Amino acid sequence: MCGISGFFDSSLQTVESDLLSAAARMAEAVRHRGPDDSGVWTDAPCGIAFSHRRLSILDLSPSGHQPMISSDGR
Repeated sequence: MCGISGFFDSSLQTVESDLLSAAARMAEAVRHRGPDDSGVWTDAPCGIAFSHRRLSILDLSPSGHQPMISSDGR
């Protein structure tokens, strides 16, 4: 089992550090769904943040870390 959370701030005036902090708190709230790993992705200019908790049962290597990011950073 894993957990995902996110939000959108329509004011578009969110600071990157505030997004990271809020996303980390949301990930911690669903820690019971995936205690092995977590990841955060933010886009401050768009006011978007996602966080993820992972229960590692497949691909226990670092290449299984999520959220997965392509070589061009997307």
